[in-house]
Amino acid sequence: MSKLLVKARKGKEIASVTPASAGWEYVGFAAYRLQPGESVEFEDPAREACLVVLAGKAAVRAGALDCGELGTRESVFDDKAPDAAYVPNGSKVSATAVTACEIAIAHAPGFGNHPARVIRGESIHRSVRGSGSNTRYVTDILPADQPADSLLVVEVVTPSSHSSSYPPHKHDTDNLPNESSLEETYYHRLNPPQGYVLQRVYTDDRSLDEAVAAEDHDVVMVPRGYHPVTVPHGYTSYYFNVMAGPKRDWVFKNDPAHEWMLK
Repeated sequence: MSKLLVKARKGKEIASVTPASAGWEYVGFAAYRLQPGESVEFEDPAREACLVVLAGKAAVRAGALDCGELGTRESVFDDKAPDAAYVPNGSKVSATAVTACEIAIAHAPGFGNHPARVIRGESIHRSVRGSGSNTRYVTDILPADQPADSLLVVEVVTPSSHSSSYPPHKHDTDNLPNESSLEETYYHRLNPPQGYVLQRVYTDDRSLDEAVAAEDHDVVMVPRGYHPVTVPHGYTSYYFNVMAGPKRDWVFKNDPAHEWMLK
């Protein structure tokens, strides 16, 4: 099995990635499935967090801020943005399920520069990217133009038989304004759930070159390199991305071998 693939687990904690488990410096991610009344908590003096109610409803606290009940959809495949909460480092994040729900927690280095806040689904920017069989639907939960110290959080729905994160692009070199260096995780969901996606992660010199078959609730880690996703016929793909690095800016470089298709 690929070292980049984190297989989903049964039970409350579906999957998790920490800097220690990934062998990198910045990105952390965890996903949970909660039954009514169950809770999950997270607190770290050095790391900020973004808690996203992917599906169902949960009562959320972000430090001293009572966010109330968050949750806008029954499935990640519903055509709407989720509710979320931003929490600075040193504050406790907690979520208690009101209904059966799925929670994602993204975390990265925090420096206490921004207060806790609720991010309502109706305030989140959504867009269509690409065209033809490269069309996908993007929801910018915590983009670079919204306050945070390190985190960038986005989700993408890709239709059946389409490509995504495509043409292949990378963001592994700290060379702004031409390219930024960002670690990234992909949390994959499939509809119907027995499906899979294929994700290749590779560098120009092929020192890293892996093709990963990711199933429902699996996580693919992208430490560096290009990282396109393709969706087989009959299945719809959803993925939840967490990115962070030395600078909070998403500037990518396309693979020159495949950039022709944009022209």
